[in-house]
Amino acid sequence: MHIMSSPSEEASLERDTNLEPSLNTQQEQTKPPMSKNKLKKLLRDQKWEEGREKRRELRKLRAKGRKERKRAGHDNQAHSDPAHEKRKASAEPEAPAVKKQKHSKYVQLPVSFVIDCDFDSLMQDGERTSLASQITRSYSENNKAPFRSLLFISSFGGLLKQRFDTVLAGHHHNWKGVKFLEGDFETATDHAAATMKTDRRGRLAGAFRRSEDDQMAEAIPTAGEVIYLTSDSPDTLTELKPYSTYIIGGIVDKNRHKGICYKRAMDRGVKTAKLPIGDYMRMASRFVLATNHVVEIMLRWLEVGDWGRAFLEVIPQRKGGVLKDGVSVLEKPPKTTIQDQEAGSETVEHFQEEEAASETVIDESHKDMNAEPAENTEVHQP
Repeated sequence: MHIMSSPSEEASLERDTNLEPSLNTQQEQTKPPMSKNKLKKLLRDQKWEEGREKRRELRKLRAKGRKERKRAGHDNQAHSDPAHEKRKASAEPEAPAVKKQKHSKYVQLPVSFVIDCDFDSLMQDGERTSLASQITRSYSENNKAPFRSLLFISSFGGLLKQRFDTVLAGHHHNWKGVKFLEGDFETATDHAAATMKTDRRGRLAGAFRRSEDDQMAEAIPTAGEVIYLTSDSPDTLTELKPYSTYIIGGIVDKNRHKGICYKRAMDRGVKTAKLPIGDYMRMASRFVLATNHVVEIMLRWLEVGDWGRAFLEVIPQRKGGVLKDGVSVLEKPPKTTIQDQEAGSETVEHFQEEEAASETVIDESHKDMNAEPAENTEVHQP
C-alpha cells in the first residue's frame, strides 16, 4: 500500500536536503588550512610511496649485477690460476665449497633493555622520525651483537606506531627478539622479569662471567634490579647486572623537556642512574647521546666489560671524546668461538621459538635508515 506524503512533509524534506551541502561547505571552511611546510611534507611522502616499487626493482637489478660481476671475477681468477689449470688437466676433484652460514651464533644474556616511548605527544614530526630510526638501529645492533639482551619497546602507540605501520611498511612485525607493548615501562619490566626468571633465556657469559670466582657467576634471577637511565640522576652506573632491566627514555626533544625522564622515574619510585661517561671521557661537547648509542654502549660493555672501551668505540668521533688522564682500557679479549658458545647451546636460543626459521629483512633503502640519528634524546647522557 502506497502512503502519500503531505505537501508540508515534502517541503521539510527538501529543506533538509538543501541544507546538507551548505553544512559540508561550512565544515570545510572552518577546517584550519594546511601549512606550506606540512603540504610539502605530505607531497614528499606521497612521492616516496609512489616510487617504492620502482626502488625495489632497482635494488633487484643491482643485486643481480653484483652477482654476475662476482661470478665473472671468480671465472677470470680460475682461468689465471695455474693450480686450477693443473687440477683441471689431471681431473682432480676440487674441494666442495663451504656454505656460509646465514645465521651467526650468539649468546642470549639474562638482561633486558626497555625503550620507553611514552613521549609521543611531546615530539614534533621530525623528532618522531629520528626516534623511529633510533629504535630500528637499536634493534639492528642487538640483533647482530655476539651477546644479546632482551629488548622491549613500551608505550608503543600514537603517531610513532602509525609511522612504523605506514611509512616503514610494518617491517617491525617481523622483527625477532623484540617485544612491542602498548603498556608503559612498568608493564615492560614485568614482562622482562618473567622472561628472565621462568623461560631460562640465556646464560651468564661475556662480561657476566669473567672468572669462576666472580660473584656474577652465582647470580640468581631474584637478584636483578630495575634502573631508569638518566643523566639527571645523582647515582652513577658502575656495571650491568644479570637478571636486571635498564630503561632508556625514547624521546628526541632538542633538550626542551629537561629532567622529564628523571621526574618520571621518581614519580613511579624507580631507581635511577647515569652512564659513567664523565668518569672515563673528556668531551668536546655536551654528553648528548641518541637512544641507539646508549643501547650499543651497553651491548659493548656486555661483550668486553670495560666502559672506557665501550665509550671509545661507540660515541661518534665528532663529539671529540677522549679518555681522561690515567684511564686505560682493557686489552681486547679473545674472540668467542662457536665451540665456546655451543657449550651452552640449550640456552643459546632465540627470544621467540620461530626465530631460527627466518631473519628479518629491513628496508634499508628507506631515507630514515640512512639518516644520522638525532643526538639529543632524553637518555640524558644526553
